[in-house]
Amino acid sequence: MNPMVEVRDVSKRFDDFIALDRVSLEIAEGEFMTFLGPSGCGKTTCLRLISGFEQPTSGQILIAGQDVSSDPPYKRNVNQVFQSYALFPHLTVSENIAFGLRMKNMPAEAIREKTEWAVGMTSLQGMEDRKPAQLSGGQRQRVALARAIVCEPKVLLLDEPLSALDAKLRTQMRTELKNLQKRLGITFIFVTHDQEEALSMSDRIAVMNKGKVEQIGTAAEIYHHPRTEFVASFIGETNIVEAEVLERKDGLIYCRLEGGLELWIKEGEGVRPGSKMLVSVRPEKIRLLRDRPAAGENIFSSRVSSEVFKGAVDEMTIVTEGGLELSALLANAGETGLDFHEGEQVWCLIHPNDIILLVKEQTTAAAG
Repeated sequence: MNPMVEVRDVSKRFDDFIALDRVSLEIAEGEFMTFLGPSGCGKTTCLRLISGFEQPTSGQILIAGQDVSSDPPYKRNVNQVFQSYALFPHLTVSENIAFGLRMKNMPAEAIREKTEWAVGMTSLQGMEDRKPAQLSGGQRQRVALARAIVCEPKVLLLDEPLSALDAKLRTQMRTELKNLQKRLGITFIFVTHDQEEALSMSDRIAVMNKGKVEQIGTAAEIYHHPRTEFVASFIGETNIVEAEVLERKDGLIYCRLEGGLELWIKEGEGVRPGSKMLVSVRPEKIRLLRDRPAAGENIFSSRVSSEVFKGAVDEMTIVTEGGLELSALLANAGETGLDFHEGEQVWCLIHPNDIILLVKEQTTAAAG
C-alpha cells in the first residue's frame, strides 16, 4: 500500500532559525499518527507544511502520491482542526459545519445530507440550532471536528485540539476521537506535547526534538524500547545511568554502572568491552523483595530512602550500597499488601531485557 502522506528530506528555515531539519517520514492511509514533543521541537511546523500554511525551504511533501510542496491549502485534500476551534460565533452548529460545503457551491440537498451525517458521526444531534456560545468545550470541539470531516478530506490534521479542555473531558475526548478515526478510516495526524494523549490514541508516534525526528514507532515500541536519551526521558519516567561495558557473554553484556553497581544487560549492536554508554531502566521494572531470591540475574541490595504515595502506585527512591539512587514504582497493594517503608533494607531484581541501551544526545544547534 502506498503511503497517504510522505515528508521527504524536508527542512524549514525562518531566517537563521532552523525549525525543521531534513525530516523524512511516511504515514499510511487510515493511520493515526502523532507528532509528539516539547514546545519548539518542530511538530507544529511539520503539520503546517503538510497543510500548506507553510512551504518547505527544501524537500518535498506528497499527499496520495502527488507532490503538493508548493500548493496552497485549498488545493490539498486535507482539513485541519485548530487548538482554538475557530468556529464562527454568529453561525449555528449546522451552519458552521456546512460552511465549507457552501464554499464549494454544493447543491442544498447534498449539503443537508452531508451535514446530517457529520452531526451523527460527532454525536451533536439536538444541538444543530445552537450557537457556539451555548456549547460546552467538548461540544465546540465536536463541531470543529464535524466541520473538518464533512468535506471528506483524505487527511485530517489536528493541532493540539484537546489542550483547552479540562482533564476529565480531555480523557473522554481521547476515546471519542480515536473511535471517530476508526469509523471514518481517514488518516489522522495529531500534534501534542502530552505523552499520555500520544500513547493512548496513536497507531504510531513520531517523537520530535530540536527540529528532528528522534524515533518513530508504536506506543509500546517508543515506551519499552527507546533509542535515544531524549526519547527515554521524555516518554514516561525512567532512570538514566552512565555505564561501562566490562565483558560480553551469551548475548548479554556485563556493565558497571555509577556507584559500582554491576549488571547484565541485553546485548546491543556495536558494543565492545570498554565502551561508555547510557542505560535506561523504567521504575516499574525494578522489583523489590524483602528476602534475597534464590536465583536470578541482577540481584542487589538497597535501602529505601523515601516513599511517596500516589494512589494506585507508590514511588520509592532506593539507594544502592555504592550510593546510586534509583526510582522504583510499586503497585499499591493496600493494607493487606507488601509495603516498603523509608529506611528499610530491600533486595532488588531487574531482568536484563528491561535495561535498555541508549544513544547519548549530542550537543547541537537549537532548532524548534
